[in-house]
Amino acid sequence: MNSACLRLALTPGEPAGIGPDLCVQLAQLGSEHQLIAIADPNLLQTRAQLLGLPLSLIPLDHSQPAQATPPGHLWIEPVSLAAKVEPGKLDVLNAQYVLETLTIAGKGCLEHRFDALITAPVHKGIINDAGIEFSGHTEFLEALTLSPKVVMMLATEGLRVALATTHLPLREVADAITPRLLTDILEVLLQDLRQRFALEHPRVLVAGLNPHAGEGGHLGREEIDVIIPVLERFRAEGAQLIGPLPADTLFNEKYLSQADAVLAMYHDQGLPVLKYKGFGRAVNITLGMPIIRTSVDHGTALDLAGTGQADAGSLITALNCAIEMALASTH
Repeated sequence: MNSACLRLALTPGEPAGIGPDLCVQLAQLGSEHQLIAIADPNLLQTRAQLLGLPLSLIPLDHSQPAQATPPGHLWIEPVSLAAKVEPGKLDVLNAQYVLETLTIAGKGCLEHRFDALITAPVHKGIINDAGIEFSGHTEFLEALTLSPKVVMMLATEGLRVALATTHLPLREVADAITPRLLTDILEVLLQDLRQRFALEHPRVLVAGLNPHAGEGGHLGREEIDVIIPVLERFRAEGAQLIGPLPADTLFNEKYLSQADAVLAMYHDQGLPVLKYKGFGRAVNITLGMPIIRTSVDHGTALDLAGTGQADAGSLITALNCAIEMALASTH
C-alpha cells in the first residue's frame, strides 16, 4: 500500500437514511486518499441521481496500489441490498445488509487492507426489529475486533471529550464508576492519545461525578473513594491528569487551553458542551480497538433522506479525523 495514500473504508449505514446522501456529497470533494464505499452500488447511483449530483463508481482492486479519488468518484466494494430502498422508509429486510457492510469494512481494517473505517449512521431500532440484537456501531465493532475495552470520545475543533460511561440510565451511573472501570478507561484514553494523535505527554482534565466534585465529601464520596485514588496511581506513573474538577467550571478556556482531552463521568455531563460547540462539525471516535474508526455525530435523519438538505459536515470531519489518526498512528 502506498504510504502517502491511505485506503479508507466508508460505510453508508442505514440505506433509507441520509448516509448514502452524505457519501455522494463527500464524493464531490475528491480526496488525495482512496475513498472506498462498502455498499450497494445501485443504492449510491440512485441516490446520486435523486440529488442531481454526478457519481462514478470505480471497482476496487486490492492488487493495485492505493490511488487518489477524483471529484465525483468513489471506489466501490459491492454489497447487495436485500430489498429496494425508498428514502425515509425503513425495511427490516435490509438490516443484515447494514451489518454485512460493517463486517466487511471492519475485517478489512483488521487485515490491513484498509487504513481506517468511517461510518455513517445506522438505525438501531430497525436492526433489532429484524430480530438481530444490536446496541450500536461501537459494541458491534468491539466484538468484531475482540477488543477488551473501548472508549467513546467525541471531538470538535479545540475540544475532545471521552466518556467513562456511555448509554446508562442516570441512576446507574454512580454504581458503574468503579476503580476498575476508571483504570481501564484511562489506560485506553492515554494510550490512544499517544499512538493515534501523536501526543507524547497527553494532559487530561477529569471531571468529578457529583456537583462541585463532591464538595469534600458533603455532596457525595465518589471523588474521595474512587476517582482520586485512581488518578493518584496514574500520576505516580507520570500521567498528567488534572482533577477531579467540577464539571460546571471545567469547560472554560482557563482549563481547556492547557488540556488535550476531557474525561467526563457520564454521557450528558460531557456531550452537551461538545455538541453546543461543534454540532454538525464533530466526530465520534472509538478508542481502544486495533483499528481506526470514526463516525458522524448525528443520526439517520430519515426525513431528510433524498432531499438534498442533509449536511455532510460531520462526515467530512470524521474523514479528516480518520486521516489524521492513520497518519499519526504508530501501528
